Amino acid sequence: MTNFNYEVIQVECYSGYKANERPVAFTYNRDRREIEAIVDHWYEGGLDTSRPVIDYFKVRTTDGRVYLLRYLSAFDTWTICV
Repeated sequence: MTNFNYEVIQVECYSGYKANERPVAFTYNRDRREIEAIVDHWYEGGLDTSRPVIDYFKVRTTDGRVYLLRYLSAFDTWTICV
């Protein structure tokens, strides 16, 4: 089994019909990275009211790197998988 570690990060978002709809840029290790594309998006929770909704975004930045970002709506917190 693989253990994932997440670090809290600052994320700039597009907010359309809902807040924090999708990330457009983030700051990690003091570097701002612009998101070129959302490669994949999925979520967990939602149907089970005892579990909070967690959104996952696999993103590619303008420098070609791929990152996994996670948004925990219950805490209004973004994290990055490291």
